[in-house]
Amino acid sequence: MARKKFFKAAVLVGHGGVPRDCPPEWVSRLKALESARRKTGAPRTGEEQELDRALRAWPRSKETDPYRAGMERLAARLAPRLHPVRLAVAYNEFCAPTLEDACGDLVKNGAGEIVVVPTMFTPGGIHSEREIPDKLAALRTRFPEVRFHYAWPFDLDRVAAMLADQVFGSGRDAVGEATPSTPGDPGLARG
Repeated sequence: MARKKFFKAAVLVGHGGVPRDCPPEWVSRLKALESARRKTGAPRTGEEQELDRALRAWPRSKETDPYRAGMERLAARLAPRLHPVRLAVAYNEFCAPTLEDACGDLVKNGAGEIVVVPTMFTPGGIHSEREIPDKLAALRTRFPEVRFHYAWPFDLDRVAAMLADQVFGSGRDAVGEATPSTPGDPGLARG
């Protein structure tokens, strides 16, 4: 009998954004339900689960959800750097797929090892410090044959170097357009 070949995968996890045309009362209600649940430690209610599903399934475009469009652009640039590791994208909230769904699809297609990397660079956030580790613990139980790794926390010196390069060498404004100041201007001068 031939042995199944497994592959290594990575999941880039972003925060997730609310589509601009989504009913704002949905988000307000969802956040109120989440807050009440966290205070009491109770499980998610049916209403919270349904609101979460509806919000994640809301139709999106680059105009209505620029955050998701930006994550997709980042993933498209990251994927060739990771080859042959397969890359998937997941979101903590507001957007699909969830981390659980993305990992489930990868496992179904033969992933034997999955590295999860969030886009949250700094320590202290609930997503990167509590929610993602809790979800990974559940995934390890669900898929004991798969090795899961969490590529976090980030080395803050490397993050600082990347941000400094952006400040001193970007030559771009906040929306990614070339700055109109001086042709060839690399950004702020060091020194």
